[in-house]
Amino acid sequence: MKKYSMLCLMIVLLCICLSGCVPGDGTNSATHTAGLFSGIWHGWLAPFSLIYSLFNKNTGIYETYNNGFLYNLGYYTAIISGFGGLTLSRKKRNK
Repeated sequence: MKKYSMLCLMIVLLCICLSGCVPGDGTNSATHTAGLFSGIWHGWLAPFSLIYSLFNKNTGIYETYNNGFLYNLGYYTAIISGFGGLTLSRKKRNK
């Protein structure tokens, strides 16, 4: 039971720490747009951003102030490598 409580506490603390890095947090503007590396970072944080956006209506999972193709490329690459990569690494069972 103690391990479970500690795991839950660590997950909550991780989510709180990562909530400062979500898209739409005010660090980007029309003159200072998010680029490739911001897109990668926001793609990795997409699951946390989705949960955080349930509690904060001013935050989304995608940065509105981005530079276009490079941000989209980084975001898409991070999403695919994070979620699609899991299915590619699974070992096939012997039947």
